[in-house]
Amino acid sequence: MKSELPKVLFPVLGRPMIHWVLDALERVGIERILVVVGYRHEDVRRELAGRKGVEFVLQEQQLGTGHAVQMCVPSLVSEPESGNRPVLVVAGDSPLLQSSSLSELLEAFVRGAYSCLLGTLVKEDPQGLGRIVRDANGRFERIVEQKDASAQEALLREVNMSTYIFKQSRLVWALDRLGNNNAQGEYYLTDCPALLLNQGDPVDALAALKDCESLSINTIDELARVEDKMKEIGYRCES
Repeated sequence: MKSELPKVLFPVLGRPMIHWVLDALERVGIERILVVVGYRHEDVRRELAGRKGVEFVLQEQQLGTGHAVQMCVPSLVSEPESGNRPVLVVAGDSPLLQSSSLSELLEAFVRGAYSCLLGTLVKEDPQGLGRIVRDANGRFERIVEQKDASAQEALLREVNMSTYIFKQSRLVWALDRLGNNNAQGEYYLTDCPALLLNQGDPVDALAALKDCESLSINTIDELARVEDKMKEIGYRCES
């Protein structure tokens, strides 16, 4: 983004983008929100100081998405009898996250008694996104990143959107077994579904997300594209 400002604090339609994400979480009734902070975390804490139900978890070293969620484990297990509750994991830089998509995922998660349910999207142009690989019966098998995909896997159009619901106790189990044997030396949250599946846990992916939710913000041009889509949908800044 060519700025020292933490990306989640970049204004989108006049508000730091993370507020749009938190709005979507609140609309589906999520009362406790753990925000993982790292770079310039004081700025993020200051911006969100007035939001109810928000707690902060410091990730001092940025060692991957799995590591970020690992930092939340002490907070997750601090409440008694919490092992069976669902834990929703989303990205803080996705201002077009839709509460309707989250509601559909949460309902399906409870109905299916899953250990993990991924929120996915079928996209016409999946360039750059991790693909969802299913077996011959249509059951979730794994996530493959584009750089690691075979020619056949690269043709798949169902993509991972970094939106997950885990049964808390099984998430903690999987996080404890994450490795970092990869080129980046990082711990990937995307490895957790496969770890659980290999243990016989019920894991699936549901294409509940809408196309607009695939719009990412990594450049100023992408920021402008997201703002245009939000105006088209009818988002309004009420702050």
